[in-house]
Amino acid sequence: MDMQGHDEAVDTEALRREIESLGPWFHNLHLPGGVETVPNHFLGGDFPRFKWLEIAPHLPEDLSGWRVLDVGCNAGFYSFELARRGASVLAIDVEELYLAQARWAARVYGLEQQVEFRHMGVYEVARLEESFDLVWFMGVFYHLRYPMLALDVLARKTRRRLVFQTLTMPGETVYPDTADHPITEREPLLDPGWPKMAFIEHKFAGDPSNWWVPNHAGCEAMLRASGLRITGRPAGEIYLCEPDPDSNARFWMSHGVVDPALDALQVIAR
Repeated sequence: MDMQGHDEAVDTEALRREIESLGPWFHNLHLPGGVETVPNHFLGGDFPRFKWLEIAPHLPEDLSGWRVLDVGCNAGFYSFELARRGASVLAIDVEELYLAQARWAARVYGLEQQVEFRHMGVYEVARLEESFDLVWFMGVFYHLRYPMLALDVLARKTRRRLVFQTLTMPGETVYPDTADHPITEREPLLDPGWPKMAFIEHKFAGDPSNWWVPNHAGCEAMLRASGLRITGRPAGEIYLCEPDPDSNARFWMSHGVVDPALDALQVIAR
């Protein structure tokens, strides 16, 4: 992996001390001198590099001129990979530890000018004046108490592409007709292929920040309902999307629903 010329005369012991002082880590970053932040990741394999390798072939090799938003950037693995392709990246997270890790790693890689890290939640993106060529929305959706609001906000900010990934229920079934049913005909809602999400009241995988687990049909339906068109699935749980100009969700969002919802969130947070 290209380290932007920062491999020369690397003090690997100093890097390891810095890594330990900034821990614990979730992203395994490959640093100069062969140093890694989480070489034995509990998810198995080289995380999240193995996910990146599934998606990377579906993205332009040259992202020069692209403005990218990385939502829930963690230690910045995806932000750095996108910056190496020439993108200008705004990377946001609500966890100060991850932002500290990411800013440190950006200095190590020499990518400070291409990636800006900002303490910001996904709902706050609605207040940004800019939109983005690429929105990177991986590993966040199921941690959100108000996931559909977040998806609506990000869809509205997407100019070209959105990459979406979430924890999902098992199965790939899609119910053939969800357009409409009479109120007395509710059995289809129980079908495995009906779009749905399981609600997590307490914890899932030991994590109290997990709130929702959608099924595949639910992912497809929610992406469409937010005004996006699915263009590919490079791997399980990963969806490549683009804005759909023919979606009636665009008409719905033009009625100013998002801003009042954000105002309500501010009241809840008090």
